[in-house]
Amino acid sequence: MNNITRWNPVSEFEDLINRYNRYFGVARSNGEREGKDLFSRTDWAPAVDIKETDQAFSIEAELPGMSKDDVKVTVQDGVLSIQGERRQEEETGDRKHHRIERVYGSFIRRFTLPDNVDENSIRANFKDGVLSLTLAKAEPAQPKAIEVNVD
Repeated sequence: MNNITRWNPVSEFEDLINRYNRYFGVARSNGEREGKDLFSRTDWAPAVDIKETDQAFSIEAELPGMSKDDVKVTVQDGVLSIQGERRQEEETGDRKHHRIERVYGSFIRRFTLPDNVDENSIRANFKDGVLSLTLAKAEPAQPKAIEVNVD
């Protein structure tokens, strides 16, 4: 008896991508990373929009399915970091997962702040899965005249 296997070019492509990812240590199995992670890669990165007005910069990050407690925003040495983790729902006895396309796990996004940002005035708001940050611009430093006495 001959078994006929239907050729699926998409599965061959997925296999190629998985082998490539495994080679670089970023392939995932059941939401977990395989291999060594030499470059501290994250599982996913939320999309962000960055806008500017005369008074401030604004950053909006899409974080669907997360709450404000899942996200941490820090500023250190002129770098703004947004980090957190989106956790996957556990499979239970009465419910099976047939397909999982959303990405889960930890993330970190870092942005170098321009010199004209007042780091002490950053405000954050989280609503409907969107983190909104407002970074007020600092007043430009006024040139200071120093009188030089000549003897």
